[in-house]
Amino acid sequence: MFEEVKMERMTWREFEAKKDRVLILPVGATEQHGPHLPLCVDAVLAEQFACRLAQAVGGVVAPTLSYGYKSKPLSGGGPLFPGTIDLNGATLQQLASDLFDEFVRDGFTKIFIMNAHFENDPFLIEAMDLCSARYGDRVTLVLSNWWDPMPEELIGRLFDEVPFPGWAFEHAAITETSLMLYFAPELVREELIVDSKGAAPCPYFKYPIDKDAIPSTGVLATARSSSAEKGRLIVEAVLPRLVEIVGTAFPG
Repeated sequence: MFEEVKMERMTWREFEAKKDRVLILPVGATEQHGPHLPLCVDAVLAEQFACRLAQAVGGVVAPTLSYGYKSKPLSGGGPLFPGTIDLNGATLQQLASDLFDEFVRDGFTKIFIMNAHFENDPFLIEAMDLCSARYGDRVTLVLSNWWDPMPEELIGRLFDEVPFPGWAFEHAAITETSLMLYFAPELVREELIVDSKGAAPCPYFKYPIDKDAIPSTGVLATARSSSAEKGRLIVEAVLPRLVEIVGTAFPG
């Protein structure tokens, strides 16, 4: 699926011929997502949005960066669960920076970062800033999280049974579960979907981490009322806005 837009499926000549296109780098993480979702959720979501965006704008999708910055206790459960494999911030920043340099070396000057891991932002933005300092107006870089273009009106429709907990707590909960049911239902253990009160808000970070502050399931808000239909609604609302972002950021 999406073979025609994936860089890894192209020959070097096919890839070179597309250097005037938008290059999309999906960035996710390898991180626990409760008992009902796999460790690859963030990588899957980043790649699925990236591929659909590439089809819409005639872009190229680079191989997904499937490791991200450290999971925070109250946005991903922290390092308390097996399978959460994190990078240090400096490592992620340098990795992204090296990739940007390589894309530019191959002639790509329009780079779109499709992020799906809440904690990645600061380090990707730092890499973008340093890249911009190196290349100036020659290269344009844009980052969007998949949830950034979400219309406020849609949030009310998605959270029709429970209140919206905020994006930090929406971990392995309604939006991610619904998107996985839409994109990759075979990876969802529907019988294990968690309906719990989730984590309690905390106005500070504390290390060593207080294990009692994080639900034992790793789910920070209820996943009840998740559905493939809600996943479809998210995609149909977000994708046109991503296309609009590309058109605005990379005119012509």
